[in-house]
Amino acid sequence: MLNRILSHDLPRSRWLALILVLIVVGLAIAPFAFPGSKALGVAAKMLVFILLVASYDLLLGYTGIVSFAHTMFFGIGAYGVAVASNRLGAGWGAVVLGVAAALALSLALSLVIGLFSLRVKAIFYAMITLAVASAFLTLASQLSDITGGEDGLTFKNPSWLSPAFEPFDSPLLGLTIDGRIVSYYLLFFVVAALFLALLRIVNSPFGRVLQAIRENDFRAEAIGFRTVVFRTLSNVLAALFACAAGALLALWLRYTGPDTTLSFEIMLDILLVVVIGGMGTMYGAVVGSVLFVLAQNYLQDLLKLGAGLFDGVPLLGQLVSPDRWLLWLGVLFVLSVYHFPAGVVGRLRTLAIRVRA
Repeated sequence: MLNRILSHDLPRSRWLALILVLIVVGLAIAPFAFPGSKALGVAAKMLVFILLVASYDLLLGYTGIVSFAHTMFFGIGAYGVAVASNRLGAGWGAVVLGVAAALALSLALSLVIGLFSLRVKAIFYAMITLAVASAFLTLASQLSDITGGEDGLTFKNPSWLSPAFEPFDSPLLGLTIDGRIVSYYLLFFVVAALFLALLRIVNSPFGRVLQAIRENDFRAEAIGFRTVVFRTLSNVLAALFACAAGALLALWLRYTGPDTTLSFEIMLDILLVVVIGGMGTMYGAVVGSVLFVLAQNYLQDLLKLGAGLFDGVPLLGQLVSPDRWLLWLGVLFVLSVYHFPAGVVGRLRTLAIRVRA
């Protein structure tokens, strides 16, 4: 049964299986096990990043396409929900309409980009997507009447997702169930379903063709596959899943703006997570997203403890200052790439093969 759910793509490593089980269980019980708004926000960001990075891995890891426009579709999903909720008011009708409009726009843009740009060489395609993403960011910042400009848009969620919504009179297992908890579990189940759908796509005959194109596109073309069509479909699917991730983030934050969804920093974060987790492995998106978001949110707290221990030491005290957290994040990334060139998932699977041999 589990083999079918995972589309016959098992972890193939006991350590990886254990890590994935711990991550899934931890995210499932996060509101009960890790009380506090910060911990819940970190867990929600992990869920959104898992879906966003997995959708990008469909492009980069499985098809071999380098695109810098992925955050554009991420932002379209977020702005679709925000604009519809602002114009039509809080309600599920506005959310559904906003998501549908965002998916339709993402479909059209990804199809146009794919058909007109994927015929060129990889580096030129990457530059085209970078130009399109930059233009869309500028457009979102300037159309203040629609997008709110640099300030973004704040909106109200449907009543079930509102923090004031409390369906139970008494706490459940010590936790007061409100709209934030409902929103979190909405994210959890939607991300789980869409991640399993992505896992099914990459392990289908369609996914095998994408991997063949990644390995040798000339050979794939020679045996009869129209590589431009398959690359375009991969681009469209990745855009739709990224759009869904953006819509989920907007529902969680009840806000969207250029910095939260469209910035180039988010695109760099996606690339980092793909490399850390392992390209061409959907499980890498899970492991990499959890490690990256944890480091991004709690590394500064760890450095505060270190600063207290080395207070008074001239050079070491400055190096472990909380203000240097980005420096240490970069060091951790360099070390992870050096010791795990195939990513954490690739390393664990290689070790498992060596043990079995």
